[in-house]
Amino acid sequence: MDIIFPPKLTRGDVVRVVAPSRSRAMVTEHDHTSVIDARFAELGLTLTYGRHVDERDAFDSSAIASRVADLHDAFADPSVAAIMTVIGGYNSNELLPYLDWELIRANPKILCGYSDITALQGAILARAGLVTYSGPHWSTFGIRDHFERTLSWFTAVMFGTGPVELAPADTWSDDLWFLDQDKRELIRNEGWWPMRPGAAEGRIVGGNLATLNLLQGTPYMPSLDGAILILEDDFESSPVDFARNLTSLLQLPDAAGVRGLAIGRFQAATGMTRDLLERIVATQPALAGVPVLAGIDVGHTYPLATVPIGGRAELTVSQEGPSRLRLLRH
Repeated sequence: MDIIFPPKLTRGDVVRVVAPSRSRAMVTEHDHTSVIDARFAELGLTLTYGRHVDERDAFDSSAIASRVADLHDAFADPSVAAIMTVIGGYNSNELLPYLDWELIRANPKILCGYSDITALQGAILARAGLVTYSGPHWSTFGIRDHFERTLSWFTAVMFGTGPVELAPADTWSDDLWFLDQDKRELIRNEGWWPMRPGAAEGRIVGGNLATLNLLQGTPYMPSLDGAILILEDDFESSPVDFARNLTSLLQLPDAAGVRGLAIGRFQAATGMTRDLLERIVATQPALAGVPVLAGIDVGHTYPLATVPIGGRAELTVSQEGPSRLRLLRH
């Protein structure tokens, strides 16, 4: 199947907000919509909302039919240029048997979000051949301060066409910004962790590791052959969880074709250390001779890079000089 890249954003475009995982009603308990609205207005983008984004059930989500309808409406509506997810959660994989892959492929447009949205992104790549974007949610735009790097990566990928080179942010945060916008803790970045030297180019596959693994054994799992894996996990993970989930992924038959691995920064609650991650990587036979880089700005800390799932990247890892991660086609 040929890979389709959706059209880029331009000022004046309409962005549809949908809730394929958790409901907007949960998110707006800590209401930052004024910050969000201002940010999108500065980008020249108009926000519209799916009909069911505020439905809320016992799982802080909504009915499968409601979530599917909002996604289908967003892809089918010719006035919509991009789709942003409200937030992540736990259950976007429930939607996969009901999605119209031909509709999605026939109406290519940007879909951006991360975390649980990985299930949708992997499935859309596998079944529709459409590039989607692991990047900020609609709710992420409510971060009032220290949002500049996240925004610059988002605009470079969503509005631009040239290669985008990611570089370590000077500082990062792992705080509950949505509870207190005035009390933010910035942590000095020690830089990326080069773990295995080498260079590779390939198609990006990945997102949240635990969520990606939900697709194993289903018709929705994207191929790993020729892939640059970009993986992350959240605070609910631990070193042993990450280790066994990575092992499971890399034991898939086509994992022998993985060309490189970049791992996102871990939240403090995971207890992950550089030494533990080195040991985890060392146990993976599929990573022999493969460049591995860790600590990149992907995942559940901020700033957050925007990465094209299905796009192409170049990964260069050096123990002596600077390492590079370039998004070649997005």
